[in-house]
Amino acid sequence: MEIAAGSKQTIRLCLSSKTPEQLGDPFAHFEDILAQRAQETDEFYSAITPIAIRENDPGRMTIIRQALAGMLWSKQYFYYDVDKWLAEHNIRPWSGSEKRHHIRNGEWFHMHSDDIISMPDKWEYPWFAAWDLAFNMLPLSIVDSDFAKSQLDLMLRNDYLHPNGQIPAYEWNFGDVNPPVHAFATMQIYLMDKARNNGKGDTNFLKYAFAKLLVNFTWWVNRKDRTGNNVFEGGFLGLDNIGVFDRSAPLPTGGYLEQADGTAWMMFFSQQMLRIAFELALEDPLYEEFVSKFFEHTIWIAGAMDRLGEHHDEMWDEEDGFFYDVLRLADGTAKRLKVRSIVGLLPLAAVAIFEEKDIAKLVNFRQRAQSFGERHQELLSNMHMPSQAGMAGRRLLSVFNEHKLRRILTRMLDENEFLSPYRIRSLSRYHLDNPFIFNHQGQEFRVSYLPGDSNSGMFGGNSNWRGPVWMPVNFLLTVSLMRLYSFYGDSFTIECPTGSGQYMTLYEVVQELERRLTSIFLPDKNGHRPVYGGSAKFQNDPHWRDLILLYEYFHGDNGAGIGASHQTGWTGCIARIIQGISDASREILIQADVEMAVIKKTVGK
Repeated sequence: MEIAAGSKQTIRLCLSSKTPEQLGDPFAHFEDILAQRAQETDEFYSAITPIAIRENDPGRMTIIRQALAGMLWSKQYFYYDVDKWLAEHNIRPWSGSEKRHHIRNGEWFHMHSDDIISMPDKWEYPWFAAWDLAFNMLPLSIVDSDFAKSQLDLMLRNDYLHPNGQIPAYEWNFGDVNPPVHAFATMQIYLMDKARNNGKGDTNFLKYAFAKLLVNFTWWVNRKDRTGNNVFEGGFLGLDNIGVFDRSAPLPTGGYLEQADGTAWMMFFSQQMLRIAFELALEDPLYEEFVSKFFEHTIWIAGAMDRLGEHHDEMWDEEDGFFYDVLRLADGTAKRLKVRSIVGLLPLAAVAIFEEKDIAKLVNFRQRAQSFGERHQELLSNMHMPSQAGMAGRRLLSVFNEHKLRRILTRMLDENEFLSPYRIRSLSRYHLDNPFIFNHQGQEFRVSYLPGDSNSGMFGGNSNWRGPVWMPVNFLLTVSLMRLYSFYGDSFTIECPTGSGQYMTLYEVVQELERRLTSIFLPDKNGHRPVYGGSAKFQNDPHWRDLILLYEYFHGDNGAGIGASHQTGWTGCIARIIQGISDASREILIQADVEMAVIKKTVGK
């Protein structure tokens, strides 16, 4: 076929298991069938879009639809027989450990993938990544709950989960460490499914995941808590170049890092396991013991992050009102690495709320929790405990008491620090003029604010956590701020933006943050979408300008898309953010059983 410049040709295809002879004229009703399918698609997306957006906000409706379409498109068949691959490289299970350690995935003989898997971006990143996949399932659960559950189960299956309990990270290094978000995704998908089925949850799905995640939790505790003090390492933890050093390599200083994000992730993991155990214990008293276990473990971790009194070797810095990594050196000394990054904001994600009526059903847990608190009052002084009732009698468990919450929100909502015109940056803009510099034996290590592409070759140089806006952590912050509002209600206000003189409830803060985030994709007053930056083709061409690409991450100052341009994996979480905030009205957030009430509205119940 030859197509002249400026002309066009239409190609019609018919996919069928029948031969051309059997089909007759396969295109006889082509236009009618195409129109019918288009109408069915319009009806489908209309049904899952909140009424207020469907009727009044076509721009946001387009974002939801294209994000979910991208999620459905990003499934791919993935085959990898690691045992066979290693054998071809002369590595066997009985090979010496030194030999195995010098080849990629040399400890993963059991791993055998032969499945359809949701990819981060099947154009540019056509392989699975564990924490990407967990986030992918949150928007996918809107359109295909069964597939979302099966994908979460897949990562916990015996031919994926390592015998030692580690979840495989990604193809080029299964043994690397991704943030432990699997339990969070599991609970969210369970609740969505429960709401769809009129309050009847798939407890078999939840029990299977809980059993496997127990093994994974134990792996974290045994492998990443070096001293047994409930402070965790973990390496790069998906945040690539966020740190002063390459956190997946031995430190040039010697010693080791106690990571604020690693420890926050483990508190978050423990809270999610607590929530799962709590849900199961409401029907099966055998799980009440696990409720106590994970409640206590959460307290131990929170207590380790900010011990009673002032200590220079703990993560919380009272003067700065922020969490930092702590560098522990071989001579026993320790110092905080004062980089203001998303690492220090991640403890905000570790927020859990419980309904009073449900706590009342677990009598043994209540007694054990009270006894634990009386015996370990030193752990509780700097955190928020469920003993304090909030709105609708709700109980809150968080590393932040109200004083610390105000300190860190003041920094997060400062436009000279984290608050971008397009939501929360991964590194404070403070470091634009004040780079963090660490000198060791004549070598300088520097962290500066870089809102766009990385200027470092760390982790390939094609990813940057030193300033851009990333969707997954912004999603978690949305969830935690909504939960905090459902506890504090209108009694808690905070200046937003910091220094503006304008005070907002946390509900209003969430709405303002959503406005900034969605503005990345919406046309501005000149009709240009910030996501496309200076690309004239995408900004002006009528064939392209309304086709929204969901990039891997976004410029911290101008919102332009950066990295993989079809990252409809975790960037597809924008659909859940828009949907959730539209559904979660103030009236719903202040009523009892708040989380299920919000999710019921999301699924149309």
